[in-house]
Amino acid sequence: MLKSLSVPLEPTQQPVTKLTGIGAQSAARLEKLGIRTLQDLLFHLPLRYQDRSRITPIGELSPGTSALVCGTVEFIDAIQRGRPSLICRIGDASGSLSLRFFHFSVQQSQQLKPGTLIGCYGELRYGYSGLEMVHPEYRIVQSPEQLCEPTLTPVYPLTEGVPQTTLRKAVKQALTLCLSEGGGIRDWLPAAVLSRNGFPPLAEALQTLHNPPPHLNIAELSDGQSPALRRLAFEEFLAHHLALLQGKQSFKRWRAPEFHFENAAKQAFIERLPFRLTGAQQRVSAEIQADCEQAQPMLRLVQGDVGSGKTVVAALAALMALHSGYQVAVMAPTELLAEQHFRNFSTWFADTGYPVHFLTGQLKGKARQATLQALADGGAGIAVGTHALFQDQVQFHKLGLIVIDEQHRFGVHQRLALREKGSNTDMRPHQLVMTATPIPRTLAMLQYSDLDISIIDELPPGRRPVTTSVLPAERREQIIARIGHWVVQGRQAYWVCTLIEESEQMQCEAAEKTAVLLTQALPAVRIALVHGRMKTVDKDAAMQAFKRHECDLLVATTVIEVGVDVPNAGLMIIENAERLGLSQLHQLRGRVGRGDQESFCVLMYQAPLSLLGKQRLGILKESHDGFVIAEKDLELRGPGEVMGSRQTGQIQFKIADLGRDRHLLDLVAPTAAELQKLAPEAIAPLLERWIGRNETGEIGLMHAP
Repeated sequence: MLKSLSVPLEPTQQPVTKLTGIGAQSAARLEKLGIRTLQDLLFHLPLRYQDRSRITPIGELSPGTSALVCGTVEFIDAIQRGRPSLICRIGDASGSLSLRFFHFSVQQSQQLKPGTLIGCYGELRYGYSGLEMVHPEYRIVQSPEQLCEPTLTPVYPLTEGVPQTTLRKAVKQALTLCLSEGGGIRDWLPAAVLSRNGFPPLAEALQTLHNPPPHLNIAELSDGQSPALRRLAFEEFLAHHLALLQGKQSFKRWRAPEFHFENAAKQAFIERLPFRLTGAQQRVSAEIQADCEQAQPMLRLVQGDVGSGKTVVAALAALMALHSGYQVAVMAPTELLAEQHFRNFSTWFADTGYPVHFLTGQLKGKARQATLQALADGGAGIAVGTHALFQDQVQFHKLGLIVIDEQHRFGVHQRLALREKGSNTDMRPHQLVMTATPIPRTLAMLQYSDLDISIIDELPPGRRPVTTSVLPAERREQIIARIGHWVVQGRQAYWVCTLIEESEQMQCEAAEKTAVLLTQALPAVRIALVHGRMKTVDKDAAMQAFKRHECDLLVATTVIEVGVDVPNAGLMIIENAERLGLSQLHQLRGRVGRGDQESFCVLMYQAPLSLLGKQRLGILKESHDGFVIAEKDLELRGPGEVMGSRQTGQIQFKIADLGRDRHLLDLVAPTAAELQKLAPEAIAPLLERWIGRNETGEIGLMHAP
């Protein structure tokens, strides 16, 4: 969090109850839309627009379009057969049109008597007697001139109890109070930034988006091509980028332990490893060491493709902390991954004299108490675990380094809670976060600009590309037969069951059912089962049995996405592959190809496969570069699908859209640097406008370090 910044409240911060027609009840309903102040109203943009600026002759209407028409009622009839409806026939000099109402009253039928001139707006479709509008908006008029609006008509996102008319009137008042009367919504972007990027001033942009002139292209107003919308999206991106930079600067003001690493100890550790470090691992390790030798806390994200060796880089950082007299916490999002890390760290540190402890929610009784005591008195050098590491009763004696794996799966508050474990002094621990989920450059620029980023872009020697094929589910029997031949050769295989849109229970049931069917089809094959609802001890037993080659085929849900390393397993079948994101498929595929023999991945899909589905699976078939795959997936599906729109740590935007507006991201960092240098007074108001204050009056960061 940033320290409280004294920023005078603009008139735009007045509550919506200041507006005529907005009482306490309406204000409570608007709050469900996130609207509390006049500024909130101004930044509550329309979903789309209607063109009510001109009347279309009935004879020129066409189905599938929406239009404003004006005509005289010719007849009205209540139809009782089938679903009761009220039919009103109107006409002008060019033709006739039917209006159909399924929900109607006696008063309505009396209003629409023959000879009455009415105007109506709605979507055209073919009905029983030609073109008709169903439940159009309408009103009785004296002349057609009363109908035409001077601007395009905005259609806003709504909530129950707040009709379009109420919201339109409220926005119109807010615009008058805050813009037309010089009410003072200040433009904090320098004129040079606006001019250079072709952005309009803020007041003009808001007027355009709420009341666009009729000549503007409706499609451009919605698809991000409008300079008015681009300007607001850019300002929101800029504010979030500045918030992350401010958070990083704030965190860097804390002191951190200065690690000292003897080269001999480092080399001895490396020489004991059963593999050689790649050049990329050595480079990233050196970057981490340089950070940890400073008196400011490290904030570094290590990205590495599946199998690139991030964990051993983290182990080298841990060794540095231990040699300097500090403890290390290693946190993983799942017990399966935490167990894998615990085994690796236990093996690598076996001859160092530094004890490695394991802590998850499953650890109970005396074993748990012993681990908690070892953490509190310093007897535990390394603690590996899940979110259990940040529970209140867990206290560290001298925490110097935090390693968080697959960090995007943790919420901001969880990461902060673990960091606070090291604050029993005036110091903060160094932080190293890792992910095997490739983050597209455009997303990393915005969502992780509070972190220094290192990339392990080299796979260990001997790793062979996995041959990937895309097959329809109709060939399931052939695929099953292939497993039988594969096992005869002494190799092992995975069968991954996915029901990504269903509950975890249904995924587990699908895996159980698949295991039964495969057991019947392959009686000579030893089959094991792993899913998320199994007890940890049973899950671990199945995984260890597979690793020891006591079974040949592992049927699993996506829990095996991370933390499984069985070099002899060189075949993977993924069911319903079209339902998963490419990055997740790429991670699953990374479970095979870990030995020196040829490996295969079969992406099995349910036909028919859409054009988008063919494109996406084709990308995975052709590429093995996780970052290329992530960028392509971003282009095809958008950031919400690629990163997971419900992730706790992901920034949520009011107006900007990472898919639609990502072309603006290249402008953000240089503009932020320009503001910091030439207009630092603009930063706090921009943060407050887009991010807001919390209960304590501080400007809150949605994605804290």
